[in-house]
Amino acid sequence: MQSWADLFIEQLKATTLLEWFAVILGVAEVLLARANKVWLYPTGIAATLISIYLLWIAALYAECLLNGYYVVMSVYGWYHWVKKRNEPEVKVTFTTRKERVVTLLIVFAGWGILYLLLAHYTPSTVPVWDAWVSSTAWAGMWLLARRKVENWLLLNLSNLFAIPLLFHKHLAMFSVLTLILFIVAIFGYYDWRRIAKFGKA
Repeated sequence: MQSWADLFIEQLKATTLLEWFAVILGVAEVLLARANKVWLYPTGIAATLISIYLLWIAALYAECLLNGYYVVMSVYGWYHWVKKRNEPEVKVTFTTRKERVVTLLIVFAGWGILYLLLAHYTPSTVPVWDAWVSSTAWAGMWLLARRKVENWLLLNLSNLFAIPLLFHKHLAMFSVLTLILFIVAIFGYYDWRRIAKFGKA
């Protein structure tokens, strides 16, 4: 246990200013998401662009691809959330049966495709793990963009596996950030579930 603590402290000391900045923006993004505020998207886009650079250096290629997907889905989600002319704001709702099927397809097809790409076309040392974290997060982001309650469940499934993966890759602060996101997402799920059921948090 002491060796893990020493390793964490060592990684913490080696954390760059850029990583700290990405972490702060990431915390702000998830707090805004929990509060159901559209500002989560521009904040998240800034954090994500920095993260892509840092994850590429750490050779987490699927995570880089995932973050590129985050940028695209954030733009889509930002547009989807904004009130359109003569149309009401998109409400927080539970997933339909069709959306659950699409979610499962994103998770498992994404996992398989990413694994094959990582295993055969990159020097990744963790292709299965990296692909799983990314595919579950892909599905969660798709649901978040559509303002579905279950987005928190998929994002936390991804977070659960991402925490040790990031620590393994010596990204201590990203690992801590993901732990914070995991905890906040639990509350976010219950907040959004109340909104979907009763129309208020």
